[in-house]
Amino acid sequence: MPLEISLPDPISTEELLDLYRANQGSSAGRPNELLAPLRNSHSLVTARRAEKMIGMGNAISDAHLVVYFPHRLVQPALQGQAIGFYQPPGFVRAGASEPMWLPAGHEH
Repeated sequence: MPLEISLPDPISTEELLDLYRANQGSSAGRPNELLAPLRNSHSLVTARRAEKMIGMGNAISDAHLVVYFPHRLVQPALQGQAIGFYQPPGFVRAGASEPMWLPAGHEH
């Protein structure tokens, strides 16, 4: 089945929480704190197969220079299978810059 990537795709609360629960994301236990920021992100992208959301990611940006990608999730059964959703769309490292924080999964 083809993979459908969408930027303006509306998401339901339940399908989003299902994805976070499948990835053991602690944010699934606090849907109010999760949903509003995601829905108000600069960009929210979804990956679907047969109309089922199998991945999502969001971007927070100043719309000029800085972009931060705080969430990017794929159903665990599909991780590591070279799903196009994981392939960076032409991004390259800016010099020797490093992220300031990489979560281990239990920080929030």
